Amino acid sequence: MRMSELIGKEIININDGLKMGQVGDSDLIINPESGEIHSIILPNRGNFVNLWIDRQKIVVPWEAVRKIGREVIVVDLDHTNPRFRSHSF
Repeated sequence: MRMSELIGKEIININDGLKMGQVGDSDLIINPESGEIHSIILPNRGNFVNLWIDRQKIVVPWEAVRKIGREVIVVDLDHTNPRFRSHSF
């Protein structure tokens, strides 16, 4: 799949139905040797003030992606798991 095919797709968490953001508003971490996507980094949309003060991001590991559709990417993130919590950058 090409990067251009991912742009504009909404990322939805299957666990809580939350719209997490769009590819294009996000950053991708790509393995430079293989060209494979390692993770998607999204701005935290939870709290407006929190976004501006902490500059927190949500890291979505590529292995959490369950389905890529025509308009959405469905991910399986359990926010109680420390591995999938917000990170400050």
